[in-house]
Amino acid sequence: MFIFVGKLILLFGLVITAMRCMGKTVLAQLTPPDLAAIVFLVTLSVSPLKANGIEQAIVGIITVVVMYLFFSKLSLFRWLNRLFIGHPSILIKHGKISKKELRKTRFSLVELLSAIRAAGYPNINDLDYVILEPNGDLSILPNQAVVNLTPKHLNIETDYQGLPIAVIVEGKIQHKNLRLIQKDANWLQEELANKGFHQLHNIFYAAVSDKDHSLIIDTGNQNT
Repeated sequence: MFIFVGKLILLFGLVITAMRCMGKTVLAQLTPPDLAAIVFLVTLSVSPLKANGIEQAIVGIITVVVMYLFFSKLSLFRWLNRLFIGHPSILIKHGKISKKELRKTRFSLVELLSAIRAAGYPNINDLDYVILEPNGDLSILPNQAVVNLTPKHLNIETDYQGLPIAVIVEGKIQHKNLRLIQKDANWLQEELANKGFHQLHNIFYAAVSDKDHSLIIDTGNQNT
C-alpha cells in the first residue's frame, strides 16, 4: 500500500512539473500537438498505477485529493504561486509585440494574431495590452480610442433592467428560483394561465424578471 501511495505522489508531482515545463500555451490554444502531449502525458503517468481492490482505489482517490489540496494551499504563498502556477506574460504593450515574451511562453505569432482577431481587434495598434494569464487565458485590453461608448462615458443614467430568473426549465418548475423572487408555484401558474398557458409540459423555458416580475415564455418551437 505504501509503495502504491508513494508512486501516486511521485507521478502526481511529475505531471504538474511536466505541465509547467510545457508552458501556458498548452492550456491556452490546445493545438493538435498540445492535445497529443496531454493525452500521452496522462496515459503514461497512469499506466504504472494499478489499484488492487477497492481499498487501494479508495486510498488512491484520497491521496490525489489530499495532494490537490496541499498544492492549492502552497500556491497561496507568493513565491510558490509563481513556481506552481506561473505569472502573467505581457505579449503586447501599447501596440507593440514582445518577441521576447512570445519566445519565452512559446506562443506563436500566428496564434496571437488569430486570438486578437477572434476578440474583434484585427489591428494590434488598437491594443494597450495583451496579457497571457497563468491559466492560459488571454486578457485583451484595448486603448481608450477604440473602446465602445457606454452610457457612463456620456454621463447618462440608466435604469436597472432586471435579471431574468429561470422559473421553468423543460416543463419543470424551479421552486428554488421562485423563492428568490418571493413567489410560489400557485402565483406562477396564475400568471401562465393569464397568458394562455395551462400545461407546463408545453413550456420549454420561462423566466421572471427580478425587477418587475414580468414573465418571459418560450415554448422551444421557433415557428410559434
